[in-house]
Amino acid sequence: MSLSNRHRQILELLLNQVDDITAGEIAAEINVSTRTVHRELSELETILAAYGLGLQKKSGKGIQLQASPEQLEAFRSLLDGRMTVEYSAEDRRIVLLCTLLQEDEPVKLFTLSHDLAVTVPTITHDLDELESWIKKLNLSLVRKRGYGVELSGSEADKRKMIARLAMNGLDESDLFGKSESLHSPVAHRLLKLIGKVNFTKVEEALWLAEDEGLSGISEEEYTHLLIQLSITIARIQMGRPIEQQLEHHSHRPSKLLAHTIDQLTKVIPIALSAAEISYIAELLESKSVPHPNQLLPMDELSYMQMVWKLIRAMESSLEVPFSDDRSLREGLLSHLESAIKRLLAGATIRNPLLAQIKKDYEALYHAIRQAVNVSITQIALPDEEIGFLVMHFGASIERQKQFKRNVRAILVCTSGIGTSKMLAVRLTKELPQIDIIGHASWFEAARIPEKDYDLIISTVDLPLQSDQYMKLSPLLTKDEAERLRFFIQNVTLQKDPGEPIPVLPEAGARNSLHRIQLYINEIVSIIDQFMVYHVEQSYEDLKETLLAICGYVRASDVIAEVEPIVDLLLAREQLSSQVIPDTGLALFHIRSELVKKPSFTLFRLAADLPLERGTQSDVRHLLLMLGPKKLSKESLEVLSEISSFLLIPDMIDLLKSGSQSEIKHYLSQELAAFLDNKK
Repeated sequence: MSLSNRHRQILELLLNQVDDITAGEIAAEINVSTRTVHRELSELETILAAYGLGLQKKSGKGIQLQASPEQLEAFRSLLDGRMTVEYSAEDRRIVLLCTLLQEDEPVKLFTLSHDLAVTVPTITHDLDELESWIKKLNLSLVRKRGYGVELSGSEADKRKMIARLAMNGLDESDLFGKSESLHSPVAHRLLKLIGKVNFTKVEEALWLAEDEGLSGISEEEYTHLLIQLSITIARIQMGRPIEQQLEHHSHRPSKLLAHTIDQLTKVIPIALSAAEISYIAELLESKSVPHPNQLLPMDELSYMQMVWKLIRAMESSLEVPFSDDRSLREGLLSHLESAIKRLLAGATIRNPLLAQIKKDYEALYHAIRQAVNVSITQIALPDEEIGFLVMHFGASIERQKQFKRNVRAILVCTSGIGTSKMLAVRLTKELPQIDIIGHASWFEAARIPEKDYDLIISTVDLPLQSDQYMKLSPLLTKDEAERLRFFIQNVTLQKDPGEPIPVLPEAGARNSLHRIQLYINEIVSIIDQFMVYHVEQSYEDLKETLLAICGYVRASDVIAEVEPIVDLLLAREQLSSQVIPDTGLALFHIRSELVKKPSFTLFRLAADLPLERGTQSDVRHLLLMLGPKKLSKESLEVLSEISSFLLIPDMIDLLKSGSQSEIKHYLSQELAAFLDNKK
């Protein structure tokens, strides 16, 4: 008898359930709609009847398996052992790869066909389909008659493949959830391959290493690193060590590497060779180390331009003032930069809520798809990514409404900032008594003292007691809202109340005011020194132009020497064009120990800016942004915020034709709004 993955998930939920469970609760657990659950239950009734089991449906209560304890136990054994899993073509190919990555000898095609319950020609076709993807990862399939099939290549590349499969095929519930019985067979295979049993110990080692350099990485990077290190341990335990490189790549000694190695070997009894330590050093090194003289992120302006085009297209389509929503801009910038980099690297975007998003937000989904098609032409965004963008714009639409709240809640939402914000808005709409006092990642949640909150609301399972948190989907269905209301009334509010939300202590108040003062000082300093210069002379090349404008800046005592700064600016321009497309502006920026203080200056040129590549620039307005090598966090944030204004039409118009005082006034208004978000 064959079962689909969804059938198996529902059966395991019912088998592990002591009390009745509603179709809505089942839908929330397996991320499908309630209608889908009802359809699957109808199919399951026929399957269960063949084994003498039934489904007991109680109106207003839920569903339960109906059978004797002996029958249930026998069926559980049958489910765990002899039932054939009916894989989709995509899942079957993942299982094929898992098998080839686990075996160190060739595997016969007959063995693969038998294990997957398909024909040998089907296996052959699957291997044909996989071959080009495998080659992109620097691996190859060795296939010989009478020999079988095996995966050939370096151990490092095999580990990269495993990590890619895990990032594409597993979600946060698979990686960090407590209930292993709900994993699909494919997820079980992937979790075994990445060494899920080592997760807790590896995470403990990484957590202890946070102060040595991991505190600044994103949660996605942290999760990827956790997976890679767990794979490393699992492969060593399987007897698949990394090969010693003939050209040994030296790594600078670091506290992070030493601490991570020390902690890993303490919690997991394993010997690490010099080659493995070198490999772990590469994993710990930042994948995007900035240029030493880089002031702003390399692609920040191009992503900002992409965000603005998308926002304007959506404004035109829906007539909603999205451009006024600073939170939307920041969320889209962060999300799209990460998503597009993953797509360019060949990753697959997964969105288990896509079907429900399309159903519940059909008009918004289609509007975003059309806006994306005209505003983001550099890469094709899949439907799954459009679903995530719906959450960002949906949150922006609903952000207008505010409610009173009185239950202190912390949100744990690992699908991204847009998902988190949308869930927060929907919570305050449906249950205005909830006060969202903070957001936490999955690895922070378990470490927050219980006295600091009443309830944790999470989109994934957490390693906490069941009365401490509630798991919901980011969309917060009506069924879930009612379930959450019941939980708060009957569980959360029945416990002794935690400490009241404290008034900020004197020291805390002083620290907060001091932090705001740092931002104010940076803003005032940059705006006060902002100047507009008219450069009347034309220059033959870019270097001459930069020498001239840096002369003005030296007169303002921002720099002491001109030529070294010009050399750095030219080197930066060689890395990527400083021209902002379709604006007539160029932004040249570097940071260096030769710069005395942050500076932002506008130069209006008499002729088009000459570029080194000999191309027509159509640029007559050049912005120069300079920062010292040692730049405070507040100053860097302010300069980055100013750069984001350069794609706002009003700012572009002012830079081209406005007076110095008008530009300063505009900067003051926008940075005042930026400062409000910091309070």
